[in-house]
Amino acid sequence: MNQDHSQHASGPQPFWGSRYSIGLIVFGAIAAYFLLSEHRAHFFGALPFLLLLACPLMHIFMHHGHGGQGHNHDGRRHPETLPPSQPPKIGE
Repeated sequence: MNQDHSQHASGPQPFWGSRYSIGLIVFGAIAAYFLLSEHRAHFFGALPFLLLLACPLMHIFMHHGHGGQGHNHDGRRHPETLPPSQPPKIGE
């Protein structure tokens, strides 16, 4: 009658795999339904402003704030930031 419990001893179950996450998703869906059905005019009135707000947010998060000073993530420089190459000198 000695059972192996090694499968359950790996640690706590992640949140998105728990029954609480299902309840959160259902509650969020119900709230979204009532928000859209009762406040449709407010939602669609704010939609153009939300689209305009998405532009700078995408710029910040997709470009990582331009803090790389012209370097790729692997340490190499972008070709646009390199000094112009000089042709080899003949006769030297």
